[in-house]
Amino acid sequence: MTSAGWASATLKSARIVDLGLRDYGEVLHLQQDMVAERQAGTIPDTLVLVEHPHTITLGRSARPDNVLDAGHIPVFAIERGGDVTYHGPGQLVAYPIFLLRESERDLHRYLRGLEETILLTLADFRIAGTRRSGLTGVWTAEGAAPRKLASIGVAVRKWVTLHGLALNVNTDLARFAAIHPCGFDASVMTSMARELGHSVDFAAVKTALASHMASVFERAWLPTVDSP
Repeated sequence: MTSAGWASATLKSARIVDLGLRDYGEVLHLQQDMVAERQAGTIPDTLVLVEHPHTITLGRSARPDNVLDAGHIPVFAIERGGDVTYHGPGQLVAYPIFLLRESERDLHRYLRGLEETILLTLADFRIAGTRRSGLTGVWTAEGAAPRKLASIGVAVRKWVTLHGLALNVNTDLARFAAIHPCGFDASVMTSMARELGHSVDFAAVKTALASHMASVFERAWLPTVDSP
């Protein structure tokens, strides 16, 4: 998908809110408040960028037995689609709070747009990513056994989106052993750092992802606002 696929006449103004490292529960409440504000028209479309401390989330399709050993990691059951996933330091999480235009009101199309954003971001760092038929998310394109780089799980309320994507940048992959991520064995997970053989400039990934999301979804970023 390219930005032309959204077929809008003009760019739509939007803002970025960069939260740094922030607890999952706090950001969940913030998302919910932002969705209500976006529905009311009191804020523009907003892209929330964040890292979370160690957290496990259960989507609407989650199987309880896919949580193997949460230990002291907090677990949240939430309304996004999908199964079980892990969030933690070194993982870039993006939550678009977007009021979808009439031409954008197709959930499958929206998911493909998120995947395209990730694929373009990976390409900037010379990582070849791909989609897999019937699966949401982004995987490595090279090697006999594809490995998962990014997970996606979303929800929509009155055509305002929430939740979003998680891209493993410098993530500690051993943490996935606490779960069957999206129903898979934890060994399927990878990160940009693992694929490149070295740690990655997290701020640079953040900048690239925001730039490609603006292009794919035809948004124009306003000056970055202070974190709430």
